[in-house]
Amino acid sequence: MEASPHAAPAPPGPDRLFDSHRLPSDGLLLLSLLLYAPVGLCLLLLRLFLGLHVFLVSCALPDCALRRFVVRVMCSVLGLLVRQSQPRQHGLRARVYIANHVTHFDHNVVNLLTSCNAPMLNGASGFICWSRGFLEVGSTGSRAELLESLKAYSSHGGNPPLLLFPEETTTNGRVGLLRFSTWPFSILDVVQPVALQVQRPFVAVSTADASWVTELLWTFFVPFTIYQVRWLPSVCRRAEETREELALRVQELLALELDVVSTRLTAADKAEHLKRLRHSPPTPYAPVPSQPLAARPQAFSSSPPTEDTPHLTGMAQRVKEVLPHVPLAVIRKDLAQTNCVDATIANLLEGRVPFTPSEAEEEPSLLGPSVSSAQPPAAPPPAALPLKVFARSPEARHLSLQDRKRALFDYARRKYTEKYGMPQSQGNR
Repeated sequence: MEASPHAAPAPPGPDRLFDSHRLPSDGLLLLSLLLYAPVGLCLLLLRLFLGLHVFLVSCALPDCALRRFVVRVMCSVLGLLVRQSQPRQHGLRARVYIANHVTHFDHNVVNLLTSCNAPMLNGASGFICWSRGFLEVGSTGSRAELLESLKAYSSHGGNPPLLLFPEETTTNGRVGLLRFSTWPFSILDVVQPVALQVQRPFVAVSTADASWVTELLWTFFVPFTIYQVRWLPSVCRRAEETREELALRVQELLALELDVVSTRLTAADKAEHLKRLRHSPPTPYAPVPSQPLAARPQAFSSSPPTEDTPHLTGMAQRVKEVLPHVPLAVIRKDLAQTNCVDATIANLLEGRVPFTPSEAEEEPSLLGPSVSSAQPPAAPPPAALPLKVFARSPEARHLSLQDRKRALFDYARRKYTEKYGMPQSQGNR
């Protein structure tokens, strides 16, 4: 009975796992940021100069405890404050570190505490890869080749441990973890979970579409950024435990340590989320973390389109001719997001856009006399009207869901062809 409250909330969506706005929404915080901006710009210029010296020192000194101590002190001047708990835990025999991914510099922060290498999975190679502190493995054309290269690297006892991020992309680190990929758990049977938490004042720690250069500039701009690193005990693969089960077990351990949710979302879901953000119309700014997930679709559906252009009106009339029982307001709202007649028709037919069928708005209000006279008024509507209102007749109730969808699509395609296809074919004759 006590477990039901934990299972009741719906899993968080991509809009809560990834921040899309850097600046704060709170008026007091935004005013504080504006007052701090001159100081931040001075710090940014000064830290760019000091950061070059930190880079040169890290390149000149060999990888040892003295180098990590010196670079860590110099990074504190740059505003990077690194803390760790249970520092003795990483002294175990685990040669693969598994960590959650929050910023583009997580591997650099962990490397300030212990010797490890994070492979470059995607992005630029050569000097950029080396200067950012990544390990450039051999051929990474496929996941199998990458896995073989990492296995060969780990087989040499003199190499530092590997630091891997199974999420394969960054999150805001506050709400949940992405689903862990299984390939990092195919290298060795013993892994070391590492929990990372990042905090900074005024602005968000990271945004979904920011590059590592942008993140570096914001790191130098804010007064400080605190990285909290917690080492968890090593996890061994159990007998007859699959890679998927081991990945899920480590993900649950990290989620429990970070007090976040373990989700089933992946890096592909983040890419789709970014694609929707780029193609969606601009909306009033609202704080992503504090807004409930269920309230976002209602906010989009309740706000009308910002502008009613002739192009949008024309597309709305074409959809209305195909689906006369759908209100024009619902059609225009969906067209403002899709900007495509076919996509809106599919959304309406498949039920992705809820609406109340309108019987007051009939086809003659939008169709001209020539169109209404060219089409027999009694042929298509009797067969399709029960499908519009879904099972008002006994015959429609016996149809399966797929049959009703197919019938609706056929009726919509026939009306669309009669309206826009027939005059074109007659003109070609």
